[in-house]
Amino acid sequence: MHAASREALAKVASDLDAALNGADNAVAVAAQAGTELFDVVEVLDDNRGLRVAVADSSREAQQRIGLIGAVFAGKVSPSVLELLKDAAEQTWSTPREFRTGLVELGRRALLRSAEKQGQLGQVEDELFRLSRILDHEGELTQLLSDRNSDSARRRDLLAKVLYGKVTAVTEALALQVIGRPERNPIDDVSALADAAAALQGRSVAHVVSATALNEGQQQALAEKLGRIYGRAMSIHSEVDTSLLGGMVIRVGDEVIDGSTSGKLERLRESFV
Repeated sequence: MHAASREALAKVASDLDAALNGADNAVAVAAQAGTELFDVVEVLDDNRGLRVAVADSSREAQQRIGLIGAVFAGKVSPSVLELLKDAAEQTWSTPREFRTGLVELGRRALLRSAEKQGQLGQVEDELFRLSRILDHEGELTQLLSDRNSDSARRRDLLAKVLYGKVTAVTEALALQVIGRPERNPIDDVSALADAAAALQGRSVAHVVSATALNEGQQQALAEKLGRIYGRAMSIHSEVDTSLLGGMVIRVGDEVIDGSTSGKLERLRESFV
């Protein structure tokens, strides 16, 4: 996103959080907001003229707000309608980024519903585990990545895989991201897991180890990395026996290779 759109999204996201914090039944309100925001995106995706008009910075803000009211009043809840008007009032760099902002708000609302239920950490873990399953199940990922396939069919396929195995919020988020891919299923689901960690005030350390880390080891590693990076950390770990020993840690663009295979490779290079 460009700077103007990031500023607009931050403003509307803050207003969304404030509305949910003041709601009597925040869990239900947040879940409904997420669902309705995705429905609005569907409408915008099917109507390019509307999508351009509601984010056209050459129009007066009140014109954009009025258009939102004319199209969506009575079709979404009053709280979501106010949020849409709030979004339309902001200045977005492009209509596409306005649409992307609404997707981000929908995801945030669903994650907030998990938070209100005390399930945000569980949702984060489930999303990460799902990204690893997709990484190892090439045939499934290929089917979910097929842009020529109807989005409803892709969602139905994933729903069958997830049925009864994850929380309702995890399933809703995963189905939404499969229906509106940005990159590929693996990266898109992984990005959702990162977003869940961010809402808990944590950055993510992706850890690949030669053997599985137990809960105590993960906690100790999170504390050590927290001291190094100066912020709370979530550990997303998986096993790769080809490392022979040790682990590889990635935080953002920085990689720490403490694996046995990495040490052997560096030793080989030193003799070249």
